Amino acid sequence: MDVLDRIMNYVKVDTQSSESSGTTPSTMKQFDLGRMLVEELKNLGAERVKITEQCYVYARIPSNLDPEMNAVTPRLGFIAHMDTSPSASGANVNPRVVKNYDGGDITLGHGVVLSPKTFPHLLDARGADLLVTDGSTLLGADDKAGVAEIMQMAEYFLTHPEVKHGELEIGFTPDEEIGSGAELLDLADFGAEVAYTVDGGTLGEIEYENFNAASGTVHIHGVNVHPGSAKDKMINASLVAMEFDRLLPPCRPSNTEGYEGFFHLCSIEGDETDCVMKYIIRDHDREKFEAKKQQFQAAADQLNEKYAGTDAEVQVMVKDSYYNMKEKILPHMYLIDQAKEAFAKAGVEARTVPIRGGTDGARLSFRGLPCPNLSTGGENYHGIYEYLNINSMRTMVDVLKNLTTGMVGVRK
Repeated sequence: MDVLDRIMNYVKVDTQSSESSGTTPSTMKQFDLGRMLVEELKNLGAERVKITEQCYVYARIPSNLDPEMNAVTPRLGFIAHMDTSPSASGANVNPRVVKNYDGGDITLGHGVVLSPKTFPHLLDARGADLLVTDGSTLLGADDKAGVAEIMQMAEYFLTHPEVKHGELEIGFTPDEEIGSGAELLDLADFGAEVAYTVDGGTLGEIEYENFNAASGTVHIHGVNVHPGSAKDKMINASLVAMEFDRLLPPCRPSNTEGYEGFFHLCSIEGDETDCVMKYIIRDHDREKFEAKKQQFQAAADQLNEKYAGTDAEVQVMVKDSYYNMKEKILPHMYLIDQAKEAFAKAGVEARTVPIRGGTDGARLSFRGLPCPNLSTGGENYHGIYEYLNINSMRTMVDVLKNLTTGMVGVRK
């Protein structure tokens, strides 16, 4: 089976996760893909194949090295997530291949046009075959492209026993898109010493730096009286909310890039009496991250001082979400060196880029499994303009093969 056949099959399975269910997995339909993968892995001859009650898929490809070489070769893991984002529908995905893309507009359907005028990065794909949606759903390349690439790699090693490699551990997780995919991955059962998530974007990107992240909630209690007699009495909670936002430094997602952090107001809901604002706070630098959290609290303190002696009050709660995995990867930088070499062997010049977000790999790195992230070839994730460079995807399969064989005897 070709990797394109795999991704075409996988994206047609609706695996959208849900932020509101409170269960693991957050949606039972993720089992549909999980069971499909289990069946494929068993048919390929992988060992220890199983799916758990929480929808985690595990499989192993045993080492075929002699004992001496096996002793100095790390047990290597590859991880991808099965769920798709709640941001756009993942039901009834209708994928289509655009052959030899010519650099022009692509009419997806439903009045939607994928255009390089809006997405200039499309022009880098001229001459390649692209997988696109019909304009009514996301594609699901995030992260079914990673799943397909790992599965294609697994098929290669299971059908080419003459190619030497160490022990390979394969893991497919649910609920990455809602931030809980790594939490119940059983590291002992998984068995890897080091791993890679295959969940990135543009071909050649290697990521081992991500945001430090926190969520911030602001609850504002105002003083509400009839507007006809409100002079010197009313303190409108919604207007205080606007004051709070203006007190924060003007670093927003819309005006930051690279390593720059931000405050992002995700939602605001309220009236004169009560108003609730929800933020996310991000920065790659740990000291700047801590400073941003202090600035968040300081804005509340300033408003509480302004309205002291009234019944108005601003309450904030800040909760850390995840941290920059860089500190956990630095002692294992051979993982980055090996990834760069694997790309080079496939004819790709790799580059390390900071993640302006988080990954399962960040959480896993802090749990003791060093886990950088690799590209898949997908673009424009989480929406109807998502597309996948099929040529890049096939190259990524070669990269995973190179990475696996290149890891033989690299440490211990």
